[in-house]
Amino acid sequence: MQTINQNSTKKAWSQAISQPATEFPPTPLPIITGKIPAGLRGTIYRNGAARLERGNMRVGHWFDGDGAILAVHFTDAGATGVYRYVQTAGYQKETKAGKFLYGNYGMTAPGPIWNQWQKPVKNSANTSVLALPDQLLALWEGNNPYALDLQTLETKGLNNLGALPKGQPYSAHPKIDDQTGEIFNFGVSPGPNAILHIYKSNLTGKIIKQEKFTLKGFPFIHDFVLAGQYLVFFAPAVYLNIWPVLFGVNTYSNCLTWQPDKGTEILVFDRETLSLVSRGITEPWFQWHFSNAYVDDRGTVIIDFAKYADFQTNEFLREVASAETQTVAKTTFTRLQINPKNGKVTGTEILINRTCEFPSVPAANVGKFSKYSYMSIYKEETDMQGEILNNIACFNHETATLTEANLGENLYPSEPIHVQDPENSEQGWILTVVYDGNTNNSEVWIFDSQRLQAEPICKLALPSVIPHSFHGTWKNS
Repeated sequence: MQTINQNSTKKAWSQAISQPATEFPPTPLPIITGKIPAGLRGTIYRNGAARLERGNMRVGHWFDGDGAILAVHFTDAGATGVYRYVQTAGYQKETKAGKFLYGNYGMTAPGPIWNQWQKPVKNSANTSVLALPDQLLALWEGNNPYALDLQTLETKGLNNLGALPKGQPYSAHPKIDDQTGEIFNFGVSPGPNAILHIYKSNLTGKIIKQEKFTLKGFPFIHDFVLAGQYLVFFAPAVYLNIWPVLFGVNTYSNCLTWQPDKGTEILVFDRETLSLVSRGITEPWFQWHFSNAYVDDRGTVIIDFAKYADFQTNEFLREVASAETQTVAKTTFTRLQINPKNGKVTGTEILINRTCEFPSVPAANVGKFSKYSYMSIYKEETDMQGEILNNIACFNHETATLTEANLGENLYPSEPIHVQDPENSEQGWILTVVYDGNTNNSEVWIFDSQRLQAEPICKLALPSVIPHSFHGTWKNS
């Protein structure tokens, strides 16, 4: 943990996380400019670390912050927003105590050493969301998800999806087959040789099949891809030294080490049986997030992702929590070709030699070819030292062209979420929550997905600042 420094000079984005976020009840959102598209009916949900301090102490890493969910409901009557912290057991106990009680990804439990053994790592419920027919799941990497009410965001409690043992991880990056409604996900249980759990659920979220696979050591796996009949994982060259964490003398973040000599392991599983198809080793890199994957007409698996040369990104994200960043962690938007029968890489191509993150495709295209990938990106003229992602963009895979939004100075958009127009398969919208560092306000911006470079179709005002968030989703009415 860090003592808060009240006298440092910081960039405009830092204001959004300088204070714990303020909740608000269901509130009609006034239109600033434009109008809400007639076909946009449903809800956007976003999750992120909203409280980074207690008792004048700062968390050790951005990932340690308590999760809060923003929901914006679009109806014929207009847009209504609601913002609430996920009422995890740890959040409630720390709120009552007025101080930190638990350890997390980048911090050990405060106080004497035995606190590390007596108190488990807090489930922050802060990373992503999964919208099911009857509930919203707040996702975090290290435990069961929390269930919330889809409308009010009232926390209902932990949900084991009908099959998860208490404490077994369910990751923040499920993949949904738009045609079948099947939901695929995973979790990694710690140990000297970690266990990769793979889950298949029906459209209600209930787990209908699961398998487990023993990994080599404890590689840091954050995301995976659905590619046609396959599920593909990259186990990067980042490994956890589990013993200092288990004994409570160090944090997960500090015990993750870059080990390039081990390379990146590629694991290919069958989506029906969840059994291993192949495994291979290739060059070392790190990735947080994939854009998408599919199987081409040759039977080759094509995977697009934001590729880091090393693990400097973890230090950058640690610095975000202090609201001052010095580390520069660059990516390339990279395409890999893989032979799924043997796990070998058959081709590599840099699609965009620009630092980007949070890449995604329209929900209907997950696991199959998508003409477009959407992402957060740095404006081309940005000095990355001290800044965070400050633009959104669309990459056209057919023309190999990048279209960027024209955001002004000190404006910071969240991960772009694509919403399909139900009346026109060729039309859609991009929704993003924008923090305005000039006025210290947050807004919802709606773009035409085919004209990202144009002015937003609509801007909506939010009642309070929404801190920079991680991931979101859309649910149709």
